[in-house]
Amino acid sequence: MTVTVGHDSQKTKQTLTAGGQTVSYYSIPAAQAAGLGDFSRLPAALKVVLENMLRFEDGKTVSVEDIKAFAEWAKLGGQNPREIAYRPARVLMQDFTGVPAVVDLAAMRDGIKGLGGDAQKINPLSPVDLVIDHSVMIDEFGTPRAFQANVDREYERNMERYVFLKWGQNAFNNFRVVPPGTGICHQVNLEYLAQTVWTDTDQHGNVVAYPDTLVGTDSHTTMVNGLAVLGWGVGGIEAEAAMLGQPVSMLIPEVVGFKLTGEMMEGTTATDLVLKVVQMLRKHGVVGKFVEFYGEGLDRLPLADRATIANMAPEYGATCGFFPIDGETIRYLRGTGREESRIALVEAYAKANGMWRDENYDPVYTSTLHLDMGTIVPAISGPKRPQDYLPLTDAKASFAREMDATFKRPQGKEVPVEGEDYTMSSGKVVIASITSCTNTSNPYVLIGAGLVARKARALGLNRKPWVKTSLAPGSQVVSEYLEAAGLQEDLDAVGFNLVGYGCTTCIGNSGPLQPEISKAINEGDLVATAVLSGNRNFEGRISPDVRANYLASPPLVVAYALAGDMNIDLTSEPLGISKDGKPVFLKDIWPSNKEIADLVHQVVTREAFQKKYADVFKGDAKWQGVKVTDSETYDWPATSTYIQNPPYFKGMAKTKGAIKNIEGARVLALLGDMITTDHISPAGSFKATTPAGKYLTDRQVPVSEFNSYGARRGNHEVMMRGTFANIRIKNEMLDGVEGGYTKGPDGQQTSIFDASMAYQDQGTPLVIFGGIEYGAGSSRDWAAKGTALLGVKAVIAESFERIHRSNLVGMGVIPFEFTGGDTRKSLGLTGDEVVAIEGLEGDLKPLSTVPCHITYADGTVKTIQIKCRIDTAIEIEYVENGGVLHYVLRDLASA
Repeated sequence: MTVTVGHDSQKTKQTLTAGGQTVSYYSIPAAQAAGLGDFSRLPAALKVVLENMLRFEDGKTVSVEDIKAFAEWAKLGGQNPREIAYRPARVLMQDFTGVPAVVDLAAMRDGIKGLGGDAQKINPLSPVDLVIDHSVMIDEFGTPRAFQANVDREYERNMERYVFLKWGQNAFNNFRVVPPGTGICHQVNLEYLAQTVWTDTDQHGNVVAYPDTLVGTDSHTTMVNGLAVLGWGVGGIEAEAAMLGQPVSMLIPEVVGFKLTGEMMEGTTATDLVLKVVQMLRKHGVVGKFVEFYGEGLDRLPLADRATIANMAPEYGATCGFFPIDGETIRYLRGTGREESRIALVEAYAKANGMWRDENYDPVYTSTLHLDMGTIVPAISGPKRPQDYLPLTDAKASFAREMDATFKRPQGKEVPVEGEDYTMSSGKVVIASITSCTNTSNPYVLIGAGLVARKARALGLNRKPWVKTSLAPGSQVVSEYLEAAGLQEDLDAVGFNLVGYGCTTCIGNSGPLQPEISKAINEGDLVATAVLSGNRNFEGRISPDVRANYLASPPLVVAYALAGDMNIDLTSEPLGISKDGKPVFLKDIWPSNKEIADLVHQVVTREAFQKKYADVFKGDAKWQGVKVTDSETYDWPATSTYIQNPPYFKGMAKTKGAIKNIEGARVLALLGDMITTDHISPAGSFKATTPAGKYLTDRQVPVSEFNSYGARRGNHEVMMRGTFANIRIKNEMLDGVEGGYTKGPDGQQTSIFDASMAYQDQGTPLVIFGGIEYGAGSSRDWAAKGTALLGVKAVIAESFERIHRSNLVGMGVIPFEFTGGDTRKSLGLTGDEVVAIEGLEGDLKPLSTVPCHITYADGTVKTIQIKCRIDTAIEIEYVENGGVLHYVLRDLASA
């Protein structure tokens, strides 16, 4: 490999020759030599952002002072929250969040024409890839025909959406769709789309190399940080702005260094490691921060394991969990079929630009943590949050404690299952699913699960008959190596047949349980459980019949399917009885680390990746058969219950408005801590008795065709009715009531949707009160869109998760935080109060503290100070315009 370096007149722009190609690049060492500051000890994650500043420095959007601020960050020990304008290289979407984003783009084309502008100005300026992975539902399982049956059903349910997406692929520039049945977006990104170092041609015709960066409309976009690609999840609203050329406004983040040392012990997996990492970082507090992993332990951490850790950044609350480029990055790029010229460029670029991790890597961090990987033990987490870490030895006892403390239900109650020779009781595992991007991208845990199945099969064990089992790999490559190892046959034998390539159970597409089992659970008011290899286990997410959800490694998912009960201690009690009549324990079927590694090296090949990704955008015959009409704007079908033209831009004025004080607002909901975006905008199924169900029933849609909230995200009428409609959400305005209910203007209990409509008819603004970590979880733009469409003007909480705060601002809803130790509880709020917020009119500054007047039911008035979480100057403009898309639309229309 030859590397040559030369200067041009810009001083920071140099040339690099590697792998037979010569490219220009923006050099951080050259910027330092030019006197812009000492950047030598910046973390690699921040050097990626700094390079972005060098490349886009124009004296306006990005200034020399922005570049110098990074040197100040290092001087100040990892602190300098300066506002910067960051431009990611590309955008990644999946269909649940992508459909509403494309709906918005289509609506913006209508909107710009209404303002007298050119519809062709509404086009992605950055490359956009949308992977259809969230729509397959597990209707069929445990049989060889499960995959094809589920795919057929997926097309039947979602054809309207797929026609729309295919129209978008034809109508918009820079927009590609990866068809259904290919894989999960983050795994496709990791294995194929991501390049670590990207190249493009600038306005002078020169090829420029720069770090591969992205934002994605899914919170687990962070997975690709394991490949040293800086990316994180944003709401669809923010992603749309980014693809239309709007920079991402952000503060230079703090960077927490997480030092890994030691080596994983026999019998432990990357899942066990990441669950411990999640617990530690949640305790440390990393919301809004970057986390960068470093230390000699990385020398023994495969990239698949790194990707598992990076994937779960939303669960530990960080913007991203970044791994610098090193020898393992290069090995993975080669092993997954990337071009040799690209691999050579990645190594040369990283070394030339100070982004290579070696034994001398020693950056400045804001704070640090340390974990010896030799201390990791087998673990699960649950029953409601990813950070609720449980060593496997404590799982049984913990469930017993949860039965008493959380679920407040007696142990031991048994309910007969109609037509079966077994009973249901609390703790029975009714769903065991190898699912999600987090673990099904990792061949070590997938091969491990296959070996557990093989050993169990040899001893005559099988899943318990009440367990719904499923295997949904993250990509077709997984099936390729499971088949090559002969392990798919073993997984099939214990019920883990292929059900589809997609998120399935992890996103709530677990499909219905056997009706007799569901009936027994509900009649007995039992706490049924699910064990999944996913990343989310929030209340009401996995299945309406399941109250306790546990995250586990794929091998443990198989083990729990064999045991069938959380009341069994897998570390000391038998999973079942062998065909020889002997008890079988977990240790009898658990493979050694060497067994797993040997098989991975044998069957996970470069050729497999090249073969499966050769025609990644082509799709199967079903996708090729989807017919669309070419047109500049979309012809919205009036009768569609999936795709509707949203109301955001109808009647929009050419000039922006102003931020107004909030007066006479009523409380729509009084909510507790850790209200997730799943609580605010659920993704799963819903019943005919809900407002969304009634809307569809009124349009002659049978219950069997309801699909899910996630699949209906292109229809605002369904989604606003589903906002705050999670079956487990608790509005503290009502005593002991679960679900999407509140008090209407007459003080009587009603649905949140109906109350909102009644208040809007009266012209009454609404507010929401919340606790800590409001909006945790998925980067679900509908959690903000629905909030806005319900007439909510402000959300007042103790703290916000990063993405949801940004999404609220993007929809023109103002987030506020309590100050001075005030909380909804200390203020004695009941939801009967009237709220007024002043200080918003005129010259509002980011992060201002403003007065909030609360008038209680007895006429008493209390004034408190709240912090306005409009964090940056550009966000003030977004709210003045009614939202970020309105801002962009007016800007494009006037250009």
